[in-house]
Amino acid sequence: MTTLHSRWQRVLTALLAMLALLSASFTIPAALAGEVTTGWLTNPQHPPVAVRLMLTGQQNPQAKTVEALLEVQLETDWKTYWRSPGESGVAPSIDWSLSNNLADVDWQWPIPKRYEFLGVETLGYKDHIGFPLTLHVEDMNQPVFLSGQLTMSSCTNICVLTDYELSLDFIPTQLTLSQEAMHLYNQGLSLVPQTSPAVSLTQVSWDENAQMLTLVATNTMGWKQPDVFIDGETQAVKDAHFLAPDITTDGSQLIARIPVKSWFGVPALLGESINVTLSDANIAVEMKASVTDTPVALPGFAATDRNLPEILLIALLGGLILNIMPCVLPVLGLKLSTVMTAEHSGQRQIRTQFLASAAGILVSFWLLAGFLAALKLSGQALGWGIQFQSPYFIGAMILITGLFAANMLGLFEIRLPGNASTWLATRGDQSHLGHFIQGMFATLLATPCSAPFLGTAVAFALGADLLSLFVIFTALAVGMAAPWLLVAAFPALARLMPKPGPWMNRIKLLFGLMLLATSLWLLSLMTNFLATWMVVATGALLLTLLLWQLGRQKGRKPVIITLAIILFSSAGGLLIGSVTADQWSTPLPADHPWQPLNVDQIARHVQEGNVVIVDVTADWCITCKANKIGVLLQDPVYSALGAPDIVRMRGDWTHPSDYVTAYLQSYGRFGVPFNIVYGPGAPDGIALPVILTQDTVLEALQAAASPQLVQEAQ
Repeated sequence: MTTLHSRWQRVLTALLAMLALLSASFTIPAALAGEVTTGWLTNPQHPPVAVRLMLTGQQNPQAKTVEALLEVQLETDWKTYWRSPGESGVAPSIDWSLSNNLADVDWQWPIPKRYEFLGVETLGYKDHIGFPLTLHVEDMNQPVFLSGQLTMSSCTNICVLTDYELSLDFIPTQLTLSQEAMHLYNQGLSLVPQTSPAVSLTQVSWDENAQMLTLVATNTMGWKQPDVFIDGETQAVKDAHFLAPDITTDGSQLIARIPVKSWFGVPALLGESINVTLSDANIAVEMKASVTDTPVALPGFAATDRNLPEILLIALLGGLILNIMPCVLPVLGLKLSTVMTAEHSGQRQIRTQFLASAAGILVSFWLLAGFLAALKLSGQALGWGIQFQSPYFIGAMILITGLFAANMLGLFEIRLPGNASTWLATRGDQSHLGHFIQGMFATLLATPCSAPFLGTAVAFALGADLLSLFVIFTALAVGMAAPWLLVAAFPALARLMPKPGPWMNRIKLLFGLMLLATSLWLLSLMTNFLATWMVVATGALLLTLLLWQLGRQKGRKPVIITLAIILFSSAGGLLIGSVTADQWSTPLPADHPWQPLNVDQIARHVQEGNVVIVDVTADWCITCKANKIGVLLQDPVYSALGAPDIVRMRGDWTHPSDYVTAYLQSYGRFGVPFNIVYGPGAPDGIALPVILTQDTVLEALQAAASPQLVQEAQ
């Protein structure tokens, strides 16, 4: 019995050895030949679709990965789906739970195409598609048994859900490359979105009221025929259907507006993380982004009913009006001091000096246009006067205005050694370089001022192509330089000025003090970036140095006079800023409390029957200050703004703010001030002019509160 038992045991052992040998004889040669595949699999109940799983032979022992490919072949008119199928359909999936020595599988999805049937949009693939797979193996030296159930939906005018059993076994270290599998794998991988340093996502904004997702992306290589696909891992994103986008491109910038639907009501996307897939000619990029409610400037914001010639005329007028804005007046004092001495100059010299100033203005506007064009191409914020958001620019302007002021006060004259040109115009600013710098300086000081016509021209320019941008800024420059060009064309005009005399020194002193006041105003803006005590200490030190130098040059009396003027003008400014008579004897009231700008809350307040006024301002904006002191803090506007049904919101553009910039640009505005009133009668808002008046504000408040008034006005 024992002998028989041992005999059967030996027979069983031999059979097992033979089976192992037979298994090795089939498995190892297949691996060595590089062909590890399931072959084409079909379901008898649904023959239009065939699938196969194959290994490429690529492996990474350190990462413990093996590359594979899931290939799908569909007959004509049949399609299957992307990982986010759209409004209908089921994404393909594989259940690997019965596999051995398999940790995980990464499924990579090529860029899908859009399909529409009976008004329902889906995302997927037709004909042939290869899905690259990365298999994460637990032990690279042990056999791997793949057992996966592929569930795939395929559709024409009907849909069929089919299962396919995928089964493979292999030893990772024994795999060799398969030329066919590698070729198909690389084909599929070329269609899978990757990352690219050329493409960046600058903004993703959700408008819940419009159920619209808007995103801004930049491609340094430019856009041709882009498409955008959105999906995500969170349930809120999975429940949403992102429809075909409305895409606008401008050079390197792309703006896509994507309608969003959901079977579960209004999608809740604010704060959610999404995948943004961008495809274009020879590029496919995927990035993650967080959804915000920051408004986005929409394409076509500069598209108005005005044509380019009309905009050029508006730009000329806007540039001309800049000459009488308070920002530019101190620089006109520099030019006035030149005109006073022009009687001793020949017509040729007068003409060339004024042409040099006009050239300075023109070059400055070109530099501004180039600066804004660079920001536009890089997808950055745009706006008139945005350089005043930089403490470095303000610091440089403080230095320049201080030097000009000291020069006009006669405290110093700058001379360079040898035959070098004078850096600044001295002795009446007679050098052409000095006149050129005056023109550039006037342009830089003009940027914190907004004027009628200026906003329209700048908005059109920044929304147009680059050539139109430079053409419109050239028109602005010509408009601002027009007075100087007029004198250059008719030099005899310079001789109409009063004869030179002692009064000239008093005029120079006046404009020198105006420039000094400009320096102090610019210094006060630094409190937005530095501690107040540091700014005060710096101002006191600079003022002390100026008075000390004035005493050395002119004696004690000019110091006393200058100090008295500064003290009395400061006291007078405080008095005027706090009182008015009849108007001027009533102290200005404390400003109403204003909420920070919140676009999402505007619609809610309007639905509740309130009127919302938005004031976008900046500390460096002189026109904003004039509007506030002259209109917003004066009755009857002040009392009207204090009504219980008035909601006041303020956007602060003193510092760079993407949120405020996007809000401005969404209304085609690129500078401050910007005021707009919303209400039941004007849910889309009534934009106010740059320079406010009591009548315009009160009329807008009344119209916004009453739909009937708006209809009558229309």
